[in-house]
Amino acid sequence: MRIALVMLAGLSLAAVAACLAPGAGTGGAAAAPAPRTPALLIEFAADESGVERYWSLPSEARREHEEAVALAWRANLDALDFAALSRDEQVDWLLLDNHLRAGTTRRAAEAARRAEIAELVPFADAITALEEDRWAEKPLDPQDAAARLDELGKQVKELRERVKKKDEKPAAETTPDTAAPAADASKPADKPAADKPATDKPPLETTPVLARRASRAVDDLSRALGEWYRNQDGFRPDFGWWTSKPYETASKELADYSKKLREDVAGLKGADDDPLIGDPIGRQALLDELSAEMIDATPEQLIALGEEELAFCVGEMQKAAAEMGLHDDWKAALAQVKEQHVPPGQQDDLVAAQSREILAFLDDHQLVTVPPLCRDTFRFTMIDEGVQKTLPYAAYGGQEMLVAYPTRAMDNDTKLQSMRGNNEHFSRIVTPHELVPGHHLQGYMAQRFATQREFASTPFLGEGWSLYWELRLWDLGWGQSPEDRLGMLFWRAHRAARIVVSLKFHLGEMTPQQMIDYLVDRVGHEKAGATSEVRRYISGDYGPLYQCAYLCGGLQLLALHDDVVGAGKMSEREFHDAVLHQGGIPIALIRAALTDEPLSKDHPPRGAVKLPH
Repeated sequence: MRIALVMLAGLSLAAVAACLAPGAGTGGAAAAPAPRTPALLIEFAADESGVERYWSLPSEARREHEEAVALAWRANLDALDFAALSRDEQVDWLLLDNHLRAGTTRRAAEAARRAEIAELVPFADAITALEEDRWAEKPLDPQDAAARLDELGKQVKELRERVKKKDEKPAAETTPDTAAPAADASKPADKPAADKPATDKPPLETTPVLARRASRAVDDLSRALGEWYRNQDGFRPDFGWWTSKPYETASKELADYSKKLREDVAGLKGADDDPLIGDPIGRQALLDELSAEMIDATPEQLIALGEEELAFCVGEMQKAAAEMGLHDDWKAALAQVKEQHVPPGQQDDLVAAQSREILAFLDDHQLVTVPPLCRDTFRFTMIDEGVQKTLPYAAYGGQEMLVAYPTRAMDNDTKLQSMRGNNEHFSRIVTPHELVPGHHLQGYMAQRFATQREFASTPFLGEGWSLYWELRLWDLGWGQSPEDRLGMLFWRAHRAARIVVSLKFHLGEMTPQQMIDYLVDRVGHEKAGATSEVRRYISGDYGPLYQCAYLCGGLQLLALHDDVVGAGKMSEREFHDAVLHQGGIPIALIRAALTDEPLSKDHPPRGAVKLPH
């Protein structure tokens, strides 16, 4: 039996299925069990991540292997009898099918983005070839390597001398009064200045957006070249003799070129007043991403939804302001709430007390299962002033709630803004969002259930789950006072505004400064907090739909809750436990798993995003 399993290990899914089919083998009396999709998804994820880890640089070889894996698994999926699968297995099938479709589109989009900066990094293939040859253990000629490095250094230097910002104004034209005197032919010509471009090629003009993208690509390639050199130097006796000087020159030229792109062209020097530069992807790419998230909506429809939800929040804030004796002046009410913060040094004590309060609330209302180990394995860590430039509020990571509050190094105005932005009433809903029942509980369960689906995780569930609890706790009366409700509404308005500003940015309809102004005026942010938020939105470290995933995902889950719990099909605890057991997958597939919605491989489910009011 062991021999048979070893022999089957190298076969495709279709071949394995044929070998295990009824009547196959020597006996043919008993039918083998049908393929189990959890194991297949684990195998797929290993194939996909194996390609990504090995071909860690963008290249034609990587693209070919990614497409080969996708084609093989497309064939494997098509070989399965969808109708014969259990409902959970059908959800797995649809998840992988959607992932493969989205992968094709995303690879094409990434190739197009690389093509946009190709003339800024024409040496990418040369560096990549060095690393791929090393990975493949191809013979290395140190003298040839030195020549290639020498050529690389010259090429990068030429690019650095040519590159300039596209919108730079041309130099002022000379007039007869200011023109330089004519050269005296009887005198020897001056030698060219040391910093004068050593090329007759025209300037290479580019935009700050592309310069920033190219600078990151150059940094990645420089690290790859360093890894290639480190793995040869000292191990091959004549390698360093040939290559040490040309490598040193090429490495320095790459660093100088990246700095030129980043600082001189993009204007990013690491200062607080650096320009806010993002990389909008356009409408079609947004539509492609929404399709990959299995959401039935256009960017414009989601923007309208965000604006409508924001209007609802403002109306509710006006009601809370009236209860506070401030008529309908919600901004004055927010300003009053922001001043209700703890003294420096006590913020971690505040959020610890709030974490105990929410655990008791969940238990009293029998809302969700929180295992004892989950309760005992989170802690609090303070965020320093550097991190608060992009994370001005609390966050979660690695079983730690990251708590934002002023530090000694901040100037006085920044300290005050940090205290106001992390006041008691704002923090009251942030703590459940980050810990329990939010991200901490979610992460705990994700490590224990549906782990085969981890490759296809989505922020619409990852962030939507915590946002859903903000909506649900609103309905359950977690906001005990008008000040508490204002704190909850501030964050709800913030998520609605995120939809508007992030999508309009990617559509080219809103600049970073307009995004900041919108968050300050329409939500009530402090300017420092709004600037930090926008810097994070457009940094490129998050997907283009990440910011709208919070509220959109929360609304999808709330609608599913109403359809399942509201219809009496599950209790609160049963529903919430069931969602957590499905993994961080598109919510349209969670709905498919928890309802009797008809499923077909030819008509993958698509989820709408609906307001609860």
